[in-house]
Amino acid sequence: MDPLGARSQFVEVQTLSTWERQPDLEGEETEKEYTDSLVSQEAFPSPFPYREDINRKIVSNLILNGDVALLNCTAIVNTSNETLTDKNPISESILLHAGPELRDELLKLNGCRTGEAKMTKGFNLAARFIIHTVGPKYKAKYRTAAESSLYSCYRNVMQLAKEQAMASVAFCVVSTTKRGYTLEDATHIAFRTVRRFLENHGKSIEMVVFAVTDMEEPTYRKLLPLYYPRSEEEERASLPLIPADIGNSEGEPVVPERQIRITEKPGSLEDDCEEETLDSDLGQVGNHAFARMEGDVDKQRKLILQGQLSDATIHKQHQRNYNRWLCRARAEDLSDIAALKALYQTGVDMCGRTVMVLVGRNIPVTLIDMEKALLYFIHVMDHITVKEYAMVYFHTLTGEHNHLDSEFLKKLYEIVDSKFKKNLRAFYFVHPSFRSKVSTWFFTRFTVSGMKEKVHHVETLQQLFTCILPEQIDIPPFILDYFGPAH
Repeated sequence: MDPLGARSQFVEVQTLSTWERQPDLEGEETEKEYTDSLVSQEAFPSPFPYREDINRKIVSNLILNGDVALLNCTAIVNTSNETLTDKNPISESILLHAGPELRDELLKLNGCRTGEAKMTKGFNLAARFIIHTVGPKYKAKYRTAAESSLYSCYRNVMQLAKEQAMASVAFCVVSTTKRGYTLEDATHIAFRTVRRFLENHGKSIEMVVFAVTDMEEPTYRKLLPLYYPRSEEEERASLPLIPADIGNSEGEPVVPERQIRITEKPGSLEDDCEEETLDSDLGQVGNHAFARMEGDVDKQRKLILQGQLSDATIHKQHQRNYNRWLCRARAEDLSDIAALKALYQTGVDMCGRTVMVLVGRNIPVTLIDMEKALLYFIHVMDHITVKEYAMVYFHTLTGEHNHLDSEFLKKLYEIVDSKFKKNLRAFYFVHPSFRSKVSTWFFTRFTVSGMKEKVHHVETLQQLFTCILPEQIDIPPFILDYFGPAH
């Protein structure tokens, strides 16, 4: 107990400002203006809509430099290792303030598995309980497993809080730096898991606190609007920045192997209509995905040839069509495509332009829904293409089942916004085969305009490094192994 008149070292969570009352970040207006200019007038759903009732429960602040041990709430979260003996700053502070009884209690728990959550009393802490959880060790090779384990950490903590009728729970950053989990990736999982739990099961929970250090706070403040927008305007502004992989309805990462669907004829119509009249058959013509999005393409082209559509009208129609695709891309669950790791952002080239990487071997064309692949490309690339950028395509070790046909590429080129084409400054085609060189020449010469000069065939990594420094590009290990040290 504190001496009479002495100021308590503990912080009452009720005195903290909730997320809904915190001011907008500097620079958000610019983001809003950019996003609003892209969004069509048609309404579209957000996976994380503005919810004032949920925002009132969220607190994220630079609180005593992230020392969750000093918070007065129902429960605080301790991030530890499997033996509950980790010596990270959070655990050490909790042990220091809770007193020796906590060490004795931890021994009785017989450890804790990765992703699980176990509870003890708070002892000398202001918090009544401590929920102990073990974050995963992150390795790129086992990324899906790490994401699932980290999700389980947050989900199990929230589940314990609900089962024990806790009014408030305070999180530290669960997966510590020495376990190799990047802060931004971990924060995405934390925010979406807590958000989904509050939506589906969190009526009894009154407050969730994210206690962060000064090093962690910028990342948390940057990502909070994506999952907890404070207005409809902020909801719209955040849409382009939400990752394609947002998990399932509970926020749980989707295992890609369970999402791949093998279809004999992707895009064909199911024969579920008993009436096979000529009229019904004709009514289905052009009802595939591309036709649904573009309308009657032949009619539009006829009008163009006849000179009945002005350039401005054509551009407007194209922009409207692209916005429909963009809205779909933002709303759909594309986690199975994201899990392929076929398209990702890396560093910058010698001219300071953003570099996007496309890995051909990671695209199982015959096994995935190519319409979803197109949506994922639009989702990822839309905000990248606002400025000049370059693309690197690794053709290394691709097979027939990885090759995109010319019709798909042509449709992609026709659908994407003009900024995709205008701001693409270079397309580096790494390790091309003779066949791919011929196909590329025909495609850029006769199918699309303005691309031929931008395509550069690259035979070795050293040749690529003359345009993009090695430290600025994340190259898959199998490609490094293929080229070997001589390259």
